[in-house]
Amino acid sequence: MRLVQITDAHLHADKEARSRAGVPWRQFQQVLERVIAERPDIVVFTGDVSQDETSASYSLACQALAALPCPWFWIPGNHDQPELMLAEHPLLEEVDLEQWRLLLLNTRVEGQPYGRLGSEQLSTLAAQLEFDDRPTLIAMHHPPVAVGAAWMDAIGLQDRDAFWQVLSAYPQVKIVLFGHAHQAYAQKHSVAGADIGVYGCPAMADQFMPSAESFAIDEASRPGYRVIDLHGAEWQTWIERVAV
Repeated sequence: MRLVQITDAHLHADKEARSRAGVPWRQFQQVLERVIAERPDIVVFTGDVSQDETSASYSLACQALAALPCPWFWIPGNHDQPELMLAEHPLLEEVDLEQWRLLLLNTRVEGQPYGRLGSEQLSTLAAQLEFDDRPTLIAMHHPPVAVGAAWMDAIGLQDRDAFWQVLSAYPQVKIVLFGHAHQAYAQKHSVAGADIGVYGCPAMADQFMPSAESFAIDEASRPGYRVIDLHGAEWQTWIERVAV
């Protein structure tokens, strides 16, 4: 099974609206064209679909995503409005991938750039993992780890320690995907003696400078996406960049 992660499109209702380093709608289209060519079995959009938080921006995204040759799923980021997303396409908490499970977590905190799962969602996560030991992939918007950029680490997942504490009891969790950081990231995170693959993804829009103390755009890096090929309980993953 081939899963593709896309993230952080930051679309506007106006297709010609510019970001700091490009035109998000054009970047989105060009990345999506390449994703379609990957022939994915599933696409996961890990948040910040919109920048201006308008219903029109979500409608544009869904019209374009309809060209995908497979089911796709999304979760809200800190710039998103979940009720507007839901009006266009379902917001699910779990997807059955046959041999694997995909759990979709909402880390959005109203009006804040940082993320949090909260005790209720952490309890739900534990319950989801308690009675199904299939290999599990978790997707969220905010990084549950430090990515090495001080300003970004300050607005990551605020209850990350509690998140990893929950996972320490469930070795079936193999992969955690996140967005928000606008940069590639790949590390093994050791939990209770088991290594979990933790992966960030380039944005579909502007890229952020790795290891920066304060906010900075990485104008040399291109938009991209992450490919994950699942083979039994094993996987391979890599980043693809798109010239725009």
